[in-house]
Amino acid sequence: MQKQDRRAFIKTSSAAALSLAVAPNLMGNTPPVTNQPLIKKSLKFGMIKEDLSVLDKFKLVKDLGFHGIEFDSPNDLNDKEILKAKRKTGLEIPGVVNSRHWKMPLSSPDPAVRAQCVESMKTALKACKKYGGTTVLLVPGVVNDKVRYDEAYERSQAEIRKLLPIAEKTGIKIAIENVWNNFLISPMEAARYIDEFDSEMIGWYFDVGNIIRYGWADQWVRILGKRIIKIDVKEYSRKKQKEEGIWAGFQVKLGQGDSDWASVNKALREVGYQGWGSAEVPGGDRTRLREISENMDKIYAL
Repeated sequence: MQKQDRRAFIKTSSAAALSLAVAPNLMGNTPPVTNQPLIKKSLKFGMIKEDLSVLDKFKLVKDLGFHGIEFDSPNDLNDKEILKAKRKTGLEIPGVVNSRHWKMPLSSPDPAVRAQCVESMKTALKACKKYGGTTVLLVPGVVNDKVRYDEAYERSQAEIRKLLPIAEKTGIKIAIENVWNNFLISPMEAARYIDEFDSEMIGWYFDVGNIIRYGWADQWVRILGKRIIKIDVKEYSRKKQKEEGIWAGFQVKLGQGDSDWASVNKALREVGYQGWGSAEVPGGDRTRLREISENMDKIYAL
């Protein structure tokens, strides 16, 4: 084989391999072959505000260019309807979000409350396996005037260790999210928290927008590195925070705040991330969801 032919062969083979690696489902929307870190778009089921059946909601978001939908767990929906919609549309369910971790945190001083959260996580892990997903998002604890930082650290780790065997059995990873819970507010500590489990079944669900109030997302990405297993796509404006209050900072469209997506994407490439980004912003009707999808495309391309 001549040198020029070998180069052409290598280039063609590499492109084909990457295409297979990023294709989510032969029936679903297929992201383009790219070296960008964010290639699949999902959103939270609760963001879909159209009065439609589960199946028609799946069809709607597929038409708008999304590749998947994440659900809360436990939820009040019919699993048969969810799985039918998934099968008929080819959309994925990349993961679920624990819906009890705020009301029943693993950091609670009450063992009964912690036990309820553990049980809800078991339910979520099993639901995610049924849906064909890979992660359950978990807020690990809350620090406040009733719960000390060290107590939250120790209690949450002890409870999560009870869940790791179930995670291993189901093959579903526990994904810790950074939120405004006064806990794990340094990327160095967040990395240490994950590493102390010494398990491949736990990682980080990195929420870009949530960090901007007190940090820089690209720094977190580089420090967390391979521990990142999913990305939440969210925006935040420091200007609105300063002028209107901390919660007003979220009231900007994707790409119009201080998340600095070009730097985030660069950092994600450096640590080898490639996969899902899930919108977690105010939803709405078809027009609003189309806007979110288009803005995510712009962010992905940076």
